[in-house]
Amino acid sequence: MEELTKDPRFALTLIVIDFEGLTPAGRPAEPIEVAALALGPDGGRLLEEGRFESLMRPPADVPVTTMDTAQTGLTAAALATVPPAAEVMARLDAHLTRPPYRLVAHHASTEAGLIARQTAHCPVLASTPLLDTIRLAKAILPGLGSYRLDNLLSHYGIPKPPDRHRAMPDVQVTAQLLTLLLAGGCATGRWRPAARSRTPTSPTWKSAAGCPSSGQSNVREVGDISARVGYSEENDDLKGDHPWRSPLAHPVLFASASSSRCRKA
Repeated sequence: MEELTKDPRFALTLIVIDFEGLTPAGRPAEPIEVAALALGPDGGRLLEEGRFESLMRPPADVPVTTMDTAQTGLTAAALATVPPAAEVMARLDAHLTRPPYRLVAHHASTEAGLIARQTAHCPVLASTPLLDTIRLAKAILPGLGSYRLDNLLSHYGIPKPPDRHRAMPDVQVTAQLLTLLLAGGCATGRWRPAARSRTPTSPTWKSAAGCPSSGQSNVREVGDISARVGYSEENDDLKGDHPWRSPLAHPVLFASASSSRCRKA
């Protein structure tokens, strides 16, 4: 990853994000939990620079079904007294004060739709480009068959968390998956590094407890990337105008703000 940090397109913060939601009939999904993990390159690794997680109270007319509880473990009683989505998303957005950022999600269109419907409360988040790890996995692992998160975890030998389908555990394994996919793309020569170098800046993030997470005690190693990431035109099999195409599929690999953005699914 030391070589990767010299690529000016990597001078940003990756924010791995996941929502858990309710899916009422005849209307869009309603978020009930969000988690985000901010990652930055440092000394050959992606290090955690901050995290955010919160439950969200659904609208009163959206029930928490037995199926919802079976998947997440969250009950109507547990969600009845937590803040609504508007408040939580505004708090998350308030952390995003040091761009550029790139959002990372597995099946990013789901996250994008949820974010888009909260745009009034999280304008920075809603205008941040997305990286979809499904698109990235399809480029790195063609012919795998299934690109569901559980299948990719099994492929790479990443342990499935016992509380799978809760936002933070899903974010943590997605972060591990991201580092392995990036390393795989580097090892197979799918991208080449840019010639110039630039030192990335760190965002001002707070931990879940509200304390600044710039101290060494708050830094957690997430993964190791041993090769360089760039763009190789001859290896680009993700060309086209698909709204959720991976930002790694075109020359604005780590560009800030002008490529694919969150939009309503």
